[in-house]
Amino acid sequence: MGRHSLPDDAAHGSTGSAPASARRRTVALATALVLAVAGGTAVAVQRGLLSFGRSCAATAVRLDLVASPDVAPAVAAVAERAREQKITSDGSCMDVRVTARDSYKVAASFTSRSRPDFAVWIPDASMWVDRAKDAAGSATVVTAGHVADSPVALGVVPASAKALGWPQKTYTWAELATATAGDDKVRLGAADPAHSATGLLALSCIGKSAGRGAEAGTRTAALAKVLSQRVSDGDGQVAGTLGTLGTLGTLDTANSRKGNSSSHTSGAVVLSEQAAFAYNAGHHAQGADQGVRLFYPKDGAPQLDYPYTMVRESGMSTDESRAAMRFLTLLGDSESARVLAARGFRAPGQPVADALPSAAGGSSPQPYASASADPPSAQELQDALGMWTITVQSARLTTVVDASGSMAATVPGSGGRSRMDVTKASLLQALAQFTAEDEIGLWDFATHLDGSRDYRRLVPTARLGDPSPGGRTQRDKLSAAFAALRPVPDGATGLFDTTLAAYKEAASTYASGKFNAVVLLTDGANEDPGSISRADLVAQLQKLTDPSKPVPLIAIAVGPQADADEVREIARATGGVGYQVTDPADIQAVILQAIMALGQAQHHG
Repeated sequence: MGRHSLPDDAAHGSTGSAPASARRRTVALATALVLAVAGGTAVAVQRGLLSFGRSCAATAVRLDLVASPDVAPAVAAVAERAREQKITSDGSCMDVRVTARDSYKVAASFTSRSRPDFAVWIPDASMWVDRAKDAAGSATVVTAGHVADSPVALGVVPASAKALGWPQKTYTWAELATATAGDDKVRLGAADPAHSATGLLALSCIGKSAGRGAEAGTRTAALAKVLSQRVSDGDGQVAGTLGTLGTLGTLDTANSRKGNSSSHTSGAVVLSEQAAFAYNAGHHAQGADQGVRLFYPKDGAPQLDYPYTMVRESGMSTDESRAAMRFLTLLGDSESARVLAARGFRAPGQPVADALPSAAGGSSPQPYASASADPPSAQELQDALGMWTITVQSARLTTVVDASGSMAATVPGSGGRSRMDVTKASLLQALAQFTAEDEIGLWDFATHLDGSRDYRRLVPTARLGDPSPGGRTQRDKLSAAFAALRPVPDGATGLFDTTLAAYKEAASTYASGKFNAVVLLTDGANEDPGSISRADLVAQLQKLTDPSKPVPLIAIAVGPQADADEVREIARATGGVGYQVTDPADIQAVILQAIMALGQAQHHG
């Protein structure tokens, strides 16, 4: 953000989790939008045309601001300085009201149609702004700069850190996760990635660090499964699970002393450098051995970047817009930088002094000054959250695949592979994301595939880790069955009867405590003249749907011949979702996206 003026210094000083060039574009856009409303006030600020030292006007400009709870005290201190020193915006005092509010809750609030009760929002990470834009439209929220940075790292109690070779030994994200999650004496913990930027950023980095392929995906899912057993609801609780005695095998926390399960006591947790700084400051009086030691992954630490976000910017008054830009400038001056540093925050884009990482538990040769990861893409974060949703809740899925003759059609740009070949490969990729606790079965369908029926139950739905004859598991059986799928020559699409039969079975075998769903893939419209009608199918699905035992239908129309409107209407009858993909290779991502969206909807419902 602008350290002393706008817009040039703002662009120069903003790095954090986004590349500098990207932040310069963001700030330039935000500045242009604000100038359109403010009538050139930001330029006037830059050129010194506005006096910030005048006496206050009779009426102060009120600015309501919500901020992530970790940075809110520092922002409130700057707001208090503005009041005490009568710092003005265009001759009027600024009355900045700061409220601490969890970033995920604020992002979720944009899905409602109610008007936000704040004009400026400082979440802990830009990913929340992206979610707000997805929910409310990109014009509703505009990032004008960045307030602070803090890298995400792994905090470990001293004895465990010593056993892991701290500070001399460095690890990748995947190596750290493996070393700590698999050791019951260390017991890795984190904040819920659905509610925490640190948790989700770390989870995404672990997955990326583990590499590509089915085997790497399975390892990452297994690590997430272990982590899910020691997850805290949010960042404010995760540090409290750390063992304070620092002795292997005898971890003790305030939570466990209150009678909570010892499984929630961790010897290592994912947290930001600032959170470790605050934790160590709070435990300083108890002795140096009561703090945490920080491991900074050598393949890069993602950053919390604290974006300064203008909300309902187009609806702001001129005075509000000017005050918001003035307060952004104030947050970047040297006195505010000292306030933020005293609370463990780094200045955006500036070299970090050794004293801050040292107080947070960092020490050379841990790469606290140099290791900075590129921010995960929106798709990488979505994939990580989808995998997490699956892992935490476990799933029971009946997969129903179209085997009609049209699935033999060649997919353009696939090297001559058929629609079925690409579909099978995508399903095998998706299978690797599920754990041994998940239950999955497989049907295929085409007209008169099994006598008078349009469908076959190829693999009954069962737990992936369950043993099968010959030393195989359910996962092995499914992998073989996916690979063996073949289009039926001259087979037509028997969609409606198959959908009803699969849904009836899934609803009657509902597994409590799991995410239950039917995943239906088809490349065409219903072509069985003897089947029930579309209207009858929708009516029967609506009757079968039980809100207390939800079994949504995830219907995916594959290719240009598929009837997207048809699958969407059928899916909506069950509380599910319908999608269309032109490339079958996208099926894996769509399945994860659907499970994430529906799983979260059920959780909040």
